[in-house]
Amino acid sequence: MKVLAINGSARKGGNTADMVNRVFTELKAEGIETEMLELAGKTMRGCIACYKCFDNKNRKCAVANDYMNDCIEAMDEADGIILASPTYFANVTPEMKALIDRAGMVGRANDDMFARKVGAAVVANRRGGAMQVFNALNTFFFIEQMIVPGSRYWNTGRGLDKGDVLNDVEGMETMEYLGKNMAWLMKKLAD
Repeated sequence: MKVLAINGSARKGGNTADMVNRVFTELKAEGIETEMLELAGKTMRGCIACYKCFDNKNRKCAVANDYMNDCIEAMDEADGIILASPTYFANVTPEMKALIDRAGMVGRANDDMFARKVGAAVVANRRGGAMQVFNALNTFFFIEQMIVPGSRYWNTGRGLDKGDVLNDVEGMETMEYLGKNMAWLMKKLAD
Protein backbone atom coordinates (compact mmCIF):
# COMPACT_ATOMS: atom_id res chain seq x y z
CA MET A 1 0.00 0.00 0.00
CA LYS A 2 1.10 3.52 -0.75
CA VAL A 3 0.02 7.01 0.30
CA LEU A 4 0.82 9.99 -1.87
CA ALA A 5 0.79 13.47 -0.37
CA ILE A 6 0.61 16.53 -2.58
CA ASN A 7 1.83 19.61 -0.74
CA GLY A 8 0.36 22.76 -2.27
CA SER A 9 2.59 25.15 -0.33
CA ALA A 10 4.76 27.70 -2.12
CA ARG A 11 7.42 26.98 0.54
CA LYS A 12 9.17 23.66 0.05
CA GLY A 13 9.85 21.94 3.36
CA GLY A 14 7.71 24.37 5.36
CA ASN A 15 4.97 23.92 7.95
CA THR A 16 2.65 22.05 5.59
CA ALA A 17 5.41 19.55 4.81
CA ASP A 18 6.16 19.17 8.54
CA MET A 19 2.52 18.26 9.16
CA VAL A 20 2.47 15.74 6.31
CA ASN A 21 5.69 14.19 7.58
CA ARG A 22 4.06 13.66 10.99
CA VAL A 23 1.23 11.74 9.27
CA PHE A 24 3.86 9.80 7.31
CA THR A 25 5.60 8.74 10.54
CA GLU A 26 2.48 6.82 11.56
CA LEU A 27 1.87 5.39 8.09
CA LYS A 28 5.46 4.15 7.81
CA ALA A 29 5.19 2.55 11.26
CA GLU A 30 2.30 0.51 9.84
CA GLY A 31 4.34 -0.57 6.80
CA ILE A 32 2.69 1.81 4.34
CA GLU A 33 4.91 3.36 1.68
CA THR A 34 4.79 7.17 1.42
CA GLU A 35 5.72 9.80 -1.14
CA MET A 36 5.34 13.59 -1.10
CA LEU A 37 5.14 15.78 -4.18
CA GLU A 38 5.71 19.44 -3.39
CA LEU A 39 4.17 21.97 -5.76
CA ALA A 40 6.60 24.74 -4.72
CA GLY A 41 8.25 26.09 -7.86
CA LYS A 42 6.11 23.95 -10.18
CA THR A 43 3.89 25.36 -12.89
CA MET A 44 0.24 24.42 -12.31
CA ARG A 45 -2.48 26.11 -14.32
CA GLY A 46 -6.22 25.95 -13.86
CA CYS A 47 -8.67 23.93 -15.92
CA ILE A 48 -9.54 25.42 -19.31
CA ALA A 49 -12.81 23.45 -19.58
CA CYS A 50 -11.84 21.85 -22.90
CA TYR A 51 -13.43 18.52 -21.82
CA LYS A 52 -10.89 16.62 -23.94
CA CYS A 53 -10.29 14.32 -20.97
CA PHE A 54 -13.82 12.97 -21.58
CA ASP A 55 -12.95 12.26 -25.23
CA ASN A 56 -9.43 10.92 -24.67
CA LYS A 57 -10.15 8.79 -21.57
CA ASN A 58 -6.39 8.19 -21.16
CA ARG A 59 -6.21 9.10 -17.43
CA LYS A 60 -4.40 12.35 -18.28
CA CYS A 61 -5.22 16.00 -18.70
CA ALA A 62 -5.08 17.09 -22.36
CA VAL A 63 -3.08 20.17 -21.30
CA ALA A 64 0.37 18.64 -20.97
CA ASN A 65 2.72 21.62 -20.60
CA ASP A 66 2.89 21.75 -16.78
CA TYR A 67 3.33 19.47 -13.74
CA MET A 68 -0.31 18.33 -13.61
CA ASN A 69 -0.05 14.95 -15.32
CA ASP A 70 2.83 13.96 -13.06
CA CYS A 71 0.50 14.55 -10.11
CA ILE A 72 -2.46 12.77 -11.70
CA GLU A 73 -0.35 9.71 -12.55
CA ALA A 74 0.99 9.53 -8.99
CA MET A 75 -2.55 9.90 -7.60
CA ASP A 76 -3.78 7.12 -9.87
CA GLU A 77 -1.07 4.75 -8.61
CA ALA A 78 -1.62 5.52 -4.90
CA ASP A 79 -4.02 3.75 -2.54
CA GLY A 80 -4.33 6.83 -0.35
CA ILE A 81 -4.02 10.53 -1.14
CA ILE A 82 -3.25 13.41 1.20
CA LEU A 83 -3.93 16.87 -0.16
CA ALA A 84 -2.12 19.46 1.95
CA SER A 85 -2.34 23.21 1.67
CA PRO A 86 -1.51 26.28 3.69
CA THR A 87 -4.27 28.83 4.10
CA TYR A 88 -4.12 31.65 1.54
CA PHE A 89 -6.78 34.26 2.24
CA ALA A 90 -9.07 31.56 3.68
CA ASN A 91 -8.61 29.20 0.73
CA VAL A 92 -6.26 26.67 -0.85
CA THR A 93 -3.24 27.83 -2.81
CA PRO A 94 -3.74 28.51 -6.54
CA GLU A 95 -1.67 25.42 -7.39
CA MET A 96 -3.84 23.22 -5.17
CA LYS A 97 -7.00 24.67 -6.70
CA ALA A 98 -5.65 23.86 -10.18
CA LEU A 99 -4.96 20.29 -9.03
CA ILE A 100 -8.45 19.90 -7.57
CA ASP A 101 -10.14 21.16 -10.73
CA ARG A 102 -8.06 19.32 -13.32
CA ALA A 103 -7.46 16.04 -11.47
CA GLY A 104 -11.13 16.08 -10.51
CA MET A 105 -12.22 16.34 -14.14
CA VAL A 106 -9.77 13.65 -15.27
CA GLY A 107 -10.96 11.37 -12.47
CA ARG A 108 -14.60 11.74 -13.42
CA ALA A 109 -13.84 11.42 -17.16
CA ASN A 110 -12.07 8.11 -16.56
CA ASP A 111 -14.71 6.03 -14.80
CA ASP A 112 -14.18 7.69 -11.41
CA MET A 113 -10.53 6.63 -11.18
CA PHE A 114 -10.10 7.91 -7.60
CA ALA A 115 -13.25 6.25 -6.22
CA ARG A 116 -12.75 4.30 -3.00
CA LYS A 117 -9.19 5.48 -2.46
CA VAL A 118 -8.58 6.89 1.02
CA GLY A 119 -8.22 10.67 1.12
CA ALA A 120 -7.14 13.04 3.89
CA ALA A 121 -6.80 16.81 4.10
CA VAL A 122 -3.96 18.58 5.93
CA VAL A 123 -4.14 22.34 6.46
CA ALA A 124 -1.55 24.77 7.81
CA ASN A 125 -2.60 28.25 8.87
CA ARG A 126 -1.25 31.28 10.64
CA ARG A 127 -4.42 32.25 12.46
CA GLY A 128 -7.76 31.69 10.71
CA GLY A 129 -9.47 30.50 7.56
CA ALA A 130 -8.32 26.91 7.89
CA MET A 131 -11.82 25.41 7.96
CA GLN A 132 -12.59 26.74 4.51
CA VAL A 133 -9.42 25.12 3.20
CA PHE A 134 -10.26 21.88 5.03
CA ASN A 135 -13.73 21.91 3.47
CA ALA A 136 -12.38 22.61 -0.03
CA LEU A 137 -10.01 19.64 0.17
CA ASN A 138 -12.65 17.32 1.61
CA THR A 139 -15.13 18.39 -1.07
CA PHE A 140 -12.69 17.03 -3.67
CA PHE A 141 -12.51 13.69 -1.86
CA PHE A 142 -16.28 13.40 -1.55
CA ILE A 143 -17.09 14.28 -5.17
CA GLU A 144 -14.45 11.78 -6.28
CA GLN A 145 -16.16 9.09 -4.12
CA MET A 146 -13.15 8.70 -1.85
CA ILE A 147 -13.24 7.49 1.76
CA VAL A 148 -12.11 10.00 4.39
CA PRO A 149 -10.82 9.10 7.88
CA GLY A 150 -11.07 11.50 10.78
CA SER A 151 -8.72 12.45 13.57
CA ARG A 152 -9.08 13.80 17.12
CA TYR A 153 -9.66 17.31 15.80
CA TRP A 154 -9.87 18.93 12.38
CA ASN A 155 -6.67 18.35 10.44
CA THR A 156 -5.13 21.79 10.95
CA GLY A 157 -1.98 23.19 12.48
CA ARG A 158 -0.80 26.70 13.32
CA GLY A 159 2.46 28.33 12.34
CA LEU A 160 3.91 31.20 10.33
CA ASP A 161 7.66 30.74 9.96
CA LYS A 162 9.16 27.44 8.86
CA GLY A 163 9.07 24.99 11.74
CA ASP A 164 6.54 26.94 13.82
CA VAL A 165 3.89 24.24 13.40
CA LEU A 166 6.12 21.78 15.26
CA ASN A 167 5.36 23.84 18.40
CA ASP A 168 1.60 23.35 17.90
CA VAL A 169 1.26 20.33 20.18
CA GLU A 170 -2.43 19.76 19.47
CA GLY A 171 -1.95 20.19 15.72
CA MET A 172 0.88 17.68 15.60
CA GLU A 173 -1.09 15.25 17.77
CA THR A 174 -3.96 15.61 15.31
CA MET A 175 -1.57 14.62 12.50
CA GLU A 176 -0.43 11.61 14.53
CA TYR A 177 -3.99 10.34 14.96
CA LEU A 178 -4.78 11.09 11.33
CA GLY A 179 -1.89 8.85 10.29
CA LYS A 180 -3.02 6.08 12.65
CA ASN A 181 -6.62 6.28 11.45
CA MET A 182 -5.62 6.44 7.80
CA ALA A 183 -3.44 3.33 8.19
CA TRP A 184 -6.20 1.48 10.04
CA LEU A 185 -8.76 2.34 7.37
CA MET A 186 -6.50 1.38 4.48
CA LYS A 187 -5.78 -1.99 6.08
CA LYS A 188 -9.49 -2.65 6.69
CA LEU A 189 -10.29 -1.79 3.09
CA ALA A 190 -7.52 -4.09 1.85
CA ASP A 191 -8.94 -7.08 3.80
